[in-house]
Amino acid sequence: MSYFPSSGLDLPSMHQELVRDRIQTLHREAEEHRRALGLRRLRRAEREAQRASSRLRTATLRLI
Repeated sequence: MSYFPSSGLDLPSMHQELVRDRIQTLHREAEEHRRALGLRRLRRAEREAQRASSRLRTATLRLI
């Protein structure tokens, strides 16, 4: 096994740290994606609820 000093860390440790950082970044990006998706779903549900409320109001006025 070869050892390359680099700021007190050997190459495999630096590689492991880079891999760990990348995994953490991917986890953060996935969480952001899930939040954005949830927000889009919430907004769509709000629009559908507003449309349903409008249709109900229109139907109620027709009965009067």
